Parts: sequence; structure tokens; C-alpha cells
Amino acid sequence: MYKKYIKRMIDIILSLLALIFLFPVFVIITICLFFANDGKPFFFQSRPGLNEEIFKIIKFKTMNDRKDAKGNLLQDAERLTPVGAFIRKTSLDEIPQLINVLKGDMSIIGPRPLLPQYLVLYSERQRVRHEVRPGITGWAQVNGRNAISWEKKFELDTWYVENLSLKTDVKVFLITFKKVFKREGISANGHVTIEPFNGHN
Repeated sequence: MYKKYIKRMIDIILSLLALIFLFPVFVIITICLFFANDGKPFFFQSRPGLNEEIFKIIKFKTMNDRKDAKGNLLQDAERLTPVGAFIRKTSLDEIPQLINVLKGDMSIIGPRPLLPQYLVLYSERQRVRHEVRPGITGWAQVNGRNAISWEKKFELDTWYVENLSLKTDVKVFLITFKKVFKREGISANGHVTIEPFNGHN
């Protein structure tokens, strides 16, 4: 009952209220990033969601598109703008995903949506993470986020799917505020983002 109906209802109510409450912040960040990223405040990328269906995730764009002499994008750390670094550290880059939640692409809480190219690398056990909608925050995020290994991340995602309940979601929701405030687990061993998944399990 909770997984099929109540969770989705809560997602709609919470994401709508959050968008209304955060609208001034949304506008300010959009303007700042518009100038910092040459008129591109948003980042769109294909991600697999429920039942591995592909959707476009929306985030604030924290890195510019600077390239080297050969036309290749520079390393993430070199493209991260000062305003982008602040937005990433405070997790404000996740705000536009509330639109994904309203559309039904995502949930407030669930396994984070990863890259489509990882789909062929998953073991059958790891594919369980796609039996629910991906989330803005999740069990893996409140237990390490980018500071844990891929193996541990998938283990936590699978546990969440198999133990999904209102109690678990409330726990994740509350711990998320603590993690965001303390800025824990945002980077992986000094890197701006976590290392790519190579299929080891």
C-alpha cells in the first residue's frame, strides 16, 4: 500500500510545497549560474529510472564547459566554478530534481539515478535498485554518499528496495538534513565526483 500509492502521494505534496517554498532561492541560483556558465544554468542528462526507463534528470549546472586545446572537456575540478562549488557543497544543485519528482520520474527518497551506460554492467542483484523510482536522496546517501565504494553503495540501495517503508523513508529524510548541514560524503577521497563504475562487484 505504501510503496504503490502513499509514497507517490507524499512525493507530489512534498515536492510541490518545496518548490513553492524554495522558489526565491531557485530564481537567485538560476540567475547566478546563468552568468557563471555562459547562459546555461541547468544541466540535463539521461538517467535510468523505474524499470530502467530513461528520463532526463534536471540539476543546476555547477561546472562550466571549458575545454583544452584539443577540444576536450577539462577535468571536473578545473571546470567547477566558485558559485558552483558552493551550490554543490550545500546540495542546492539538487533543487531542480523536485520537478522530476512532480513529473513522476523520481521520488524524494530512493536509490540515486546513475548513468545509462552502467546498466549493462550491473549484476542481477544490483538491478534490484531499479524496482523503485530513483530518489533525490536515499539510504546510500545518508550512509556515505560519494565517500563510499560502488559495492557498498549498491548493497545499501538493494537493502533500501527490500526494506522500503514509511519508517525507513522518514529516517532517511531526517538524516539527510543532518548530512547536508554537516556537508558529509559530498566528495570521494578529494575528487569532485565519484570515480566511474567499471562493473566490478
